Amino acid sequence: MDHAEQPGAHDEALLDRGTAVRADRFAELAVEMHDAAGVEETIDAVVQFALQALDCSHAGVALYTRGGQPEIPAVTDPVVAEIYKFQLGSQDGPLMAAMQERTPILVRDTACDERWPEWSLLVGSLGVRSVLDVPLMLGRTVGVLGLYSRYPDGFSADDEAIAHILARHASVAVGTAREEATMAAAVDARKLVGQAMGILMERFDVDGDRAFAILKRYSQDTNTKLRDVAQKLVDTRKLPR
Repeated sequence: MDHAEQPGAHDEALLDRGTAVRADRFAELAVEMHDAAGVEETIDAVVQFALQALDCSHAGVALYTRGGQPEIPAVTDPVVAEIYKFQLGSQDGPLMAAMQERTPILVRDTACDERWPEWSLLVGSLGVRSVLDVPLMLGRTVGVLGLYSRYPDGFSADDEAIAHILARHASVAVGTAREEATMAAAVDARKLVGQAMGILMERFDVDGDRAFAILKRYSQDTNTKLRDVAQKLVDTRKLPR
């Protein structure tokens, strides 16, 4: 897994600039994210903390999937989901700019910003006047933390500093959660293939190498993942046609 800049000395320097949130609150967040059961739970902890730590009305996170497409894993209000879906559909707006340019994007007032006219019109109609999108980075862009306020100039310099810290914590936590999920899936797949091999060994009186070769051949012939072939065999006691 690529490694992001770890939260630490730079965070403290930002906090020393007068941010209202103390370092121990971020420590509590780090523990909460570490204890989260998976990626969705980790992201939910991030957006809930954003509401507590920042003067924003709504928050959300969009993540890139492994296939390279953004998804919306957590929002604090349907308004954010609507804003995200518009941008993902049109490929236009500060969310997409933050992902592509790998830099925070601040919209001080949607009523005056002219960079994304259609987006500004939609967001303004939903009662949002200022937006701060901060990319989540793990050597590459893995997502964006979006913060929304009902008021123009809703985000101060301190808010921006806190958002940067939160984004770095979230980047590391998401990367760790995804790695753990991948490892867990790999372990499950190995167990499943082992069960399927056992069924073939008993039914056809073959050794483990031959049983695995049978599964692999069915996987190739049917253009089906090995794990799915094994799952089908375990569930039905039959190989796919």
